[in-house]
Amino acid sequence: MAVTIVPTPVAACSAFTATATGAPAGAVTAVFFYDGAAPQSLPVVAGASGPATFTAVGSGAQLVLVTYLNAVATVVGADSGTVTVNAAPAGTISTTLSIAVGGLVTAQTTLTCSAGLTSVNGTLTYTLPGGGTVTAPVVNGVVGSVSLGLALTAGQLVGVSFTPAAGTCAACTFAPITVTVPAPPACSVVVIQPVVGPIVVGQPAVVSAVVLCNGVPVAGAAVTFNGGGAAPVTVTTNALGIASGSMTFPTAGPVSLTATVTAAGTTCTCTNVVSLPVPITVGVGGPAVSLQALPSCWRGHWEHALETPSHGQPYPVSATLKAQLTPAAAGVTVNFLVAGQPVGSAVTDASGIAILTTDLNLLQVQSGAFTATATVGGTTLQSTGTLLPCRPQ
Repeated sequence: MAVTIVPTPVAACSAFTATATGAPAGAVTAVFFYDGAAPQSLPVVAGASGPATFTAVGSGAQLVLVTYLNAVATVVGADSGTVTVNAAPAGTISTTLSIAVGGLVTAQTTLTCSAGLTSVNGTLTYTLPGGGTVTAPVVNGVVGSVSLGLALTAGQLVGVSFTPAAGTCAACTFAPITVTVPAPPACSVVVIQPVVGPIVVGQPAVVSAVVLCNGVPVAGAAVTFNGGGAAPVTVTTNALGIASGSMTFPTAGPVSLTATVTAAGTTCTCTNVVSLPVPITVGVGGPAVSLQALPSCWRGHWEHALETPSHGQPYPVSATLKAQLTPAAAGVTVNFLVAGQPVGSAVTDASGIAILTTDLNLLQVQSGAFTATATVGGTTLQSTGTLLPCRPQ
């Protein structure tokens, strides 16, 4: 008895034939078995049977078995032959692990094969830390995204291997791989510029920031704004990942504003992630609510207003000028002018009030009304009333 294999060696996924000769007496059927392929039953004629055709799978020396049956299907003999299979070219397994909401790890695997993927069918097995496994079907080389069902931590290892379906021939061989659970990416937090609207001391101002995870907006994240001595404010991001709140800055000048994520349900690491500081400028308040020009004669009492001084000569006049900023801002320099000419400056106190008492002699005040004006930073806040000269005794 003998089993003849043609050809041998044979390339994986290629066809070969097996022929049996020297069947025992009484044998009417020969059943051929190879790997996981379906058995083939062929008649025995003149002591020989075949050829049976199979597709070579795997690699190395493999057995082809033949069982001989008589007319009542009783085994009356057996034989075997060896086929040598040259392995298919190497393919690759590439797996990316990512952490989904809730911390569960998801695997996405891609198979590549130079001979094509249509013959790559079987099972992909993920071996988890601790020895558990999760499987996924492979159909024509395609594997879907798979949840591994565990909340793994960064640095843990997951094994990935491919097993061809029984009786199939994958055009490539796939060596198992091991992948590492990655650390979750960090959120990005960006204060939106420019800050909406003018920023004024003592007045509420809108501040905004956007929170992203891998470029995708993070909704429902708690964001706290800090900076400029203002009371911190915590707000929640909307569906676009934008958090907007209101802050009131107590002093004028440059301010560094930051936004910190204090809580977020997302795949990224977001808690305690802080934006880069954003510089903004807090300006002084709007127009002064009052600017008083209070004239007094050099002897400190009021005289007949709007009268012409004797002989048309100028006489000494002093004035007390008072400006108040709203909202109050301390330490702000206020410049005063009378009749368009500067007469001096004063600095606001804690109540936002600046007072200047000045000699107006140089203005050569005669009769008539003179406008008093206050400016801050070159901007006129308000001009009110008149400065009335008085005649000397």
